[in-house]
Amino acid sequence: MPELPEVEALRGFLTERLAGRTVDRVLPVAVSVLKTYDPPPAALHGRTFSGAGRHGKFLDLAWSGDGGALHLVVHLARAGWLRWQDALPAAPPRPGRGPLALRLALADDPATGAGGDGFDLTEAGTRKGLAVYLVRDPQEVPGVARLGPDPLGEGFTREAFGALLRGERRQAKGLLRDQSTIAGIGNAYSDEILHVARMSPFRLAADLTGEEADRLYDAVVGTLRDAVERSRGLAAGDLKAEKKTGMRVHGRTGLPCPVCGDTVREVSFSDSSLQYCPTCQTDGRPLADRRMSRLLK
Repeated sequence: MPELPEVEALRGFLTERLAGRTVDRVLPVAVSVLKTYDPPPAALHGRTFSGAGRHGKFLDLAWSGDGGALHLVVHLARAGWLRWQDALPAAPPRPGRGPLALRLALADDPATGAGGDGFDLTEAGTRKGLAVYLVRDPQEVPGVARLGPDPLGEGFTREAFGALLRGERRQAKGLLRDQSTIAGIGNAYSDEILHVARMSPFRLAADLTGEEADRLYDAVVGTLRDAVERSRGLAAGDLKAEKKTGMRVHGRTGLPCPVCGDTVREVSFSDSSLQYCPTCQTDGRPLADRRMSRLLK
C-alpha cells in the first residue's frame, strides 16, 4: 500500500508534470472507483491545474476554473497506483476486468507542444479499495476529515506526540497505523519505525517510559523523512521499487537484520502480517505467530 512517503513523492512528481496543464477529459472506467457524483467528472474538463497536496495517504489534485477550485482526491488503498502516460491510447478505455480504474487525459499545451499525455489510476487484484472523490473542499472526503496530525507537519512536536500516547491502551503497532491518531503511516512504515525505535510491535503505548516515547517519536519523524528524501525526484514508476529496497525488516522475513544479523521474523494475521527483529525489538524472544500474540515463554 502506498503510504505517506510514496504519496508525497507522487505529489511532487505530478506538480512538475501538471503545472499549467488543462484537463481534456476524465474517464472513470471501474464502477466502484468514483465515490462522489456532484460535481460530475465532466466538471473537470477545461480546468487548469493549480496545485497538488497530500492529506495523510490521500493525494489531492486541485484544478481551477469558473466557480472556484475543484479537488480530485485519490486514495490508492492496498493495490492502487498512478501510472503516468506520455502517450495515452487514442481509443477510449472499455470497462472490464483489467486493472484500469480511471484515466485523466490532458489537453494539448500550445506553449510547450505537449499533448496526448495524462495518467491512469490502476488497481491490481480482486479486492477493490481504490477511491476517487471530486469535491469542492477536501474536508468533504470522510477519510480526510477524520485524519489525525501529519507526522511531518509543524504541529507534530514531541509534546504533541506524548499527549497522543497518554492513557492509550492500544499496542504500538496498532496506534501507529490508526489514521485518526497519526495520518499517513501504514503496515510497512510502522514495522520500520518500530525497528528503528527498538520496540516490540505489541508494546502498550500507555506503558512507554519517557525515554521510550522520545525514541518512538524520533523513529516516526526520522524514518518518514528519510523515506521522503529517498523518493524525492523519482518517477512514479520507480517509487514502488525504492520503497521495497529501503525496507530493513518489512517484507524481509527470513533474511538477516541489517543492524544485528538476526533472522527477521513474521507474525501473520487474517489479512496482513508484520515483520520484526527479535534481537533488536523483543529481547531475543520470538513473538507467537497467532492473532492476539504474546511473547512466547
